[in-house]
Amino acid sequence: MSLRDAQGLVRSKQRVADHGEVFTPGWMVEDMLDLVKHESERIDSRVLEPACGSGNFLVAVLARKFATVQARHGGSEFEKRHYALFALMCVYGIELLEDNAVECRENLAELFDTFLRVDVTDQWAAAARVVLAANIVRGDALTMTLPNGAPITFAEWGYLGKGKFQRRDFRYDELTQRSAWEAEGSLFADLGADLFAPHATHPAMTVGDLAGQVDAA
Repeated sequence: MSLRDAQGLVRSKQRVADHGEVFTPGWMVEDMLDLVKHESERIDSRVLEPACGSGNFLVAVLARKFATVQARHGGSEFEKRHYALFALMCVYGIELLEDNAVECRENLAELFDTFLRVDVTDQWAAAARVVLAANIVRGDALTMTLPNGAPITFAEWGYLGKGKFQRRDFRYDELTQRSAWEAEGSLFADLGADLFAPHATHPAMTVGDLAGQVDAA
């Protein structure tokens, strides 16, 4: 690796010292995703990067999901757009540094807009920004809290078909507990669905409904 390449992996020595911030190069991201190729390309696989930085991993995952959307739904503009938004809904990140979190949202939004060939004034772009405001969280993945100390909450999105989406909100710390309880061989595997209920369930919504929330996001 050249000195120039090495310098590209960090923004400043101080940030490395304070936060351990190092950026993964694109070739390494692709090699790592190839190890889980099927999951990284599946539209509805939910991917969480707990230290997402500016989104190197998440952008690569979303690009793979979009390739699947194009292959399966490219013949219908209606289905392509809705499944592209659903693919975006299945990408999550936690980032400690605010500027990184903002850049991550922007990078994902730009990829989404480019794939659908829309500009930032389009309702699809607006809906994507609302989703990203919920899915890319500034917080501490170790303590599972926001900067104000409140627990991190993630939106679980579902595509119901015919242009309708469903959102349910779950606390991140409870989701990690559920994963442990539902592990193969756990005595409590059959109880997880009952013990970990969503903290909020939203009415089904369309892209227009989501776009209307852009100011709140």
